[in-house]
Amino acid sequence: MSVQEAPSRETLESLLNPSTATLTSVLTEYGLYNTFMQDVAPLAPGSRVAGPAFTLRYIPGREDITHVPVDNLTDMQRIGIESIKQGEVLVIDARGDTRAGVMGDILATRIQQRGGVGIVSDGAFRDTPAIVETGLAAYARAMNAHNSKSIHYPSDIQRPIACGGVAVFPGDIVVGDAEGVVVIPRHLAEEVAARAVAQEDREAFILQKIQQGHSIIGVYPPDENTLAEYEAWKAKQV
Repeated sequence: MSVQEAPSRETLESLLNPSTATLTSVLTEYGLYNTFMQDVAPLAPGSRVAGPAFTLRYIPGREDITHVPVDNLTDMQRIGIESIKQGEVLVIDARGDTRAGVMGDILATRIQQRGGVGIVSDGAFRDTPAIVETGLAAYARAMNAHNSKSIHYPSDIQRPIACGGVAVFPGDIVVGDAEGVVVIPRHLAEEVAARAVAQEDREAFILQKIQQGHSIIGVYPPDENTLAEYEAWKAKQV
């Protein structure tokens, strides 16, 4: 898969199965260690999402640019929301500043209506109970009822940003689960998905052995004998 190509629906669906812990482990095999967003958590238990990132960057607000009426045709937040495509995840760089929400339930609902599958920010959301009720996957650092314009100014869309201490480029694959959010470079998505699914399968077998009372020695990580046992076990599952 080239850098320009979006991952297939099958790849995105397969990324919904491995945990973010497994995905981060697989990414270290590519020398990528800073891929899991810090202090960014799901608003609702059991959240899962996987999709290409649509990025929005906020800079600190300033009275002469934030204390003005919102114009949907020039406000970069509104332009971005009306540009999101089916299956994308809006990722918002709020600089880790949680003194005001970056959006509320009306805009989240509009994202959902456009086919967006999630919203992620290292800032805060407002109207969070209502956002949860929409069913849209939502991840943030905090909740705050204050309007975004009191603290934030929407500066750019579809530019490289930072979110939770992780670099996010437009089109990178964002995967969220109950633990948090990991970012996968788009060109690695297919390979990472395949490796992660295989690792989850192998670790299910290893966990089963540990639950049966086996020592971790030779099992975790698995030696040749354990791997041979795993292959035999896997053949029986088909």
